[in-house]
Amino acid sequence: MASVVANVPAACSDKAALHFGSAFEYETDCADVHAAMRSGQQDFVLLDVRGPGLYAQGHVPGALNLPQGKIVEAKLKEYPPETLFVVYCAGPHCNGAHRGALRLARLRRPVKLMIGGVTGWLDEGYQLAR
Repeated sequence: MASVVANVPAACSDKAALHFGSAFEYETDCADVHAAMRSGQQDFVLLDVRGPGLYAQGHVPGALNLPQGKIVEAKLKEYPPETLFVVYCAGPHCNGAHRGALRLARLRRPVKLMIGGVTGWLDEGYQLAR
């Protein structure tokens, strides 16, 4: 009898490669964001989509605060349509970044989610700005 893990067989390699490879179109991680910023190759706008109170308590350095519920076209006017936005929230227990990413996608803006959010940032040993 197979374990709960093996009860459903793994996808074939081709399907697995498509699935896992496509994830990079939708997300990035804290280490990649940090590396891009540190190297001066920040070709994206980093958005902290939490409320202003949480943002003030600590946020990723260089991130702009735009709560996910306030992501509307009028707030994005200064950015060219091809601007890549990277969104994050508190962490894996929070779906605010997904909500923000959905709003940006519906506005036809390129967007990726920074997986891990603030929790991931701190777990990597990076500092927050206040």
